[in-house]
Amino acid sequence: MSKSRFEAFTDAIIAIVMTVLVLNLDLPKDSSFSALLALKNQFLIYFVSFFILAIYWNNHHQLVHAVKKIDGVVLWANNIFILSLTLFPFATSWVSSYPHELTPQISLCYCFTYR
Repeated sequence: MSKSRFEAFTDAIIAIVMTVLVLNLDLPKDSSFSALLALKNQFLIYFVSFFILAIYWNNHHQLVHAVKKIDGVVLWANNIFILSLTLFPFATSWVSSYPHELTPQISLCYCFTYR
């Protein structure tokens, strides 16, 4: 497999995961700014998750340039990386629903540090 195909596939998955994050945001209860402000925790968690995914994307881009050959080990390591990234929307949604509970926060931190 070529490095460009490998990198393009992972870039597409990360882009999809970043897009799915926004689907977990609730609509404000009405059209007022106070209703929008009531969602500040959800937006904060969304921005943090998006930013962390952007960091992972950037680091993956740098890492691929250092790889000499795409073999089975690299493919499977990348698949595990992608698997962990696909958990971001779930963990982000869970933390958004329970922002003051410890267990959801631990799950999100686990997604951030698993690799």
